Amino acid sequence: MKLLNRSALSVRPTQHFVDWINALEPTVGDDDLTLADVERESTVYLIPEMDTREALDAFVRERYLDVLESELRAWEEDERQWPETLDWALFERFLQVEHSYLAVDLDNEVALEIAEVDDELLVDLDQD
Repeated sequence: MKLLNRSALSVRPTQHFVDWINALEPTVGDDDLTLADVERESTVYLIPEMDTREALDAFVRERYLDVLESELRAWEEDERQWPETLDWALFERFLQVEHSYLAVDLDNEVALEIAEVDDELLVDLDQD
């Protein structure tokens, strides 16, 4: 095991987010995604080490738009389909954030790799 010099944010959708996703392509009843379906797609963001709740809150307030846009883009690339106003209130309505002070790598076999997030890569992964 390796202790990473990072903290982590686990970002999970709320029912409001799922309702937005379902409104993108209206379906009938059983074809709608549920919160449980979408929660399987939750994201973990590594962030700088945070040792106080105040530091974490300040960091999240500073970077919430990056996280919100990333989560929206994961479901809809066309920004014209996104909610009109991307603000803190929407972030709080669409996403639940859980914080972990420690991030531990349990993989002793493969070294961590660093790569920039590329929207095209995300699209390619979705098609696999």
